[in-house]
Amino acid sequence: MESGGFFIAIEGIDGSGKTTHSKKLVRWLNKHGVKSIYTKEPTNGDIGRILRSLARKKSVDPRVEALLFAADRLEHLNKVIQPYIKKEYVVISDRYVYSSLAYQTVTTSDPEWVKEINKFALKPDLTILLDLEPRIGLSRVKRNRTRFEEESFLEKVRREYLRLAEIDGLKIVDASRSIGEVFQEIVREVAKYLKNKVI
Repeated sequence: MESGGFFIAIEGIDGSGKTTHSKKLVRWLNKHGVKSIYTKEPTNGDIGRILRSLARKKSVDPRVEALLFAADRLEHLNKVIQPYIKKEYVVISDRYVYSSLAYQTVTTSDPEWVKEINKFALKPDLTILLDLEPRIGLSRVKRNRTRFEEESFLEKVRREYLRLAEIDGLKIVDASRSIGEVFQEIVREVAKYLKNKVI
């Protein structure tokens, strides 16, 4: 971690509210005088665009996809995350390495390999897991679903997220509640970690 900056990742299955709460958190921090920036994965770069296109296809080699996610993450780290940390920003990433460790572990059935190809990923100072049942998450997804957005698949992803949370100390937030209740808990967690750092 570079001096001065702070790196927060917001994780969870589809429909858990990652994007909503990541953007709300950036607005809240900026309002309170803390320089912060929103970013996301897959990115809007060349590799990220390929990944979004692949998500609409029915048949994709999961190993190729896992490698592309890892490559997109490395580019994201080099071009966005680390430069803004050096400028002493709080960087809020809507998905990061735990998305690969959960989703790609399920698609490839090879957790050690997925971990290995993501070994360069900077560990966030704080990772918040927005946890909820897949049926609730999918009921919130209004756009056309990708092949990742199937209940049986997301059940496996959720179990993997919870396993990782127990091992690595991710902060679990119950995302089945109202936006206001969920956001209040996120703010409490973030304020606790940022105390004596930037706030």
